Amino acid sequence: MATRKSRKPASERPSGGTILFTGFPGFIGARLIPRLLELAPGTTFHCLVQEKFLQAADAEVVGLAASHPHTKGRIRLVVGDITSPGLGLAASQARVLLKNLAGCVHLAAVYDLAVARDVGLRINVEGTKNVLEFLAGAPAFERLDYVSTAYVSGTAVGTYRETDLDVGQKFKNYYEETKFLAEVAVKESRIPAAIYRPGIVVGNSKTGETAKFDGPYYSLNAMGVLPSPGAFIKVGTGDAEVNLVPVDFVLEAIARLSTWPGAIGKTYHLTDPSPATAFEIEEMFAKALGKSFLYVPVPLFVAKLLFTPKQVQKSFGMPVQSLDYFDHPVHYDAKQAKKDLARFDVACPPFPDYVQKLVAFWRTKKDAITRGAMV
Repeated sequence: MATRKSRKPASERPSGGTILFTGFPGFIGARLIPRLLELAPGTTFHCLVQEKFLQAADAEVVGLAASHPHTKGRIRLVVGDITSPGLGLAASQARVLLKNLAGCVHLAAVYDLAVARDVGLRINVEGTKNVLEFLAGAPAFERLDYVSTAYVSGTAVGTYRETDLDVGQKFKNYYEETKFLAEVAVKESRIPAAIYRPGIVVGNSKTGETAKFDGPYYSLNAMGVLPSPGAFIKVGTGDAEVNLVPVDFVLEAIARLSTWPGAIGKTYHLTDPSPATAFEIEEMFAKALGKSFLYVPVPLFVAKLLFTPKQVQKSFGMPVQSLDYFDHPVHYDAKQAKKDLARFDVACPPFPDYVQKLVAFWRTKKDAITRGAMV
């Protein structure tokens, strides 16, 4: 599992630096900031927060100060919006922020496989371009840490490397396309940056905690409503890898690499180097649920036809777009991430080691957590 060394990291952000952070108070953002502030004690984080999330952000800051005393007085909220030019800040406010801005962690995006193209373009692409344009005005700026996704690979097959981006691929949905276009914008900006491409993020490997049940949880939702023994579909051959990564690994990897100067200019696949196949994941889920299924092979196009009706998707809690990830033959090479994370003793834990934790948390919270949770 992801581990931490007690020693101080080899290098950290400059003492007294101001960091712009987008994506707070989302599940990942709220858990990443305390760790970043721990690793970079001289920094202050200015979190760009939409007006509608300001109350929740205020409450999160208070909660973090209580649970992580080292964050007290070091998280400042700035009301704005990445989809607005200049991030929606007044000129005077922008000047003050830009004067001492040393870095930016850009996490804010719409994470939804079923996102409409216009929404994805506005938030993921135009939002990222607005952030890049804003950063270009910071005289002391040193680095951007941008959270992308491994699925910028789109329809690419075979091995997709950390040095790959545009390999002539198409895209399975607008989420993939807009995150790809956003990463292209980061590359073309020439701003010093480290880029992180997580696989499919699931719950904490130690507690199972997550903010929403999507991705592989759709299989759990489906298995949960089906009788046992019974039948369950196996999309395609079931032999395709499905790259799942626990959120605690992703958080620690980003925290370590984003406070290390050696990461600048690199792209990292935060993926499982030895992922399970779709069928292996289904079997592990069923075993953890105490259920038994006869697996019926169904071609991908047939499965998508069966799940196209909105009522079917609603019944299973599973959007039709998710089916593409059960039968797509791509492997994410993560040599750079594995090499650089080794210096911090951080590695992705194998899925069988924490699947029971995920299922236990799902059992407890499946009726309380909605798919639309902010992340």
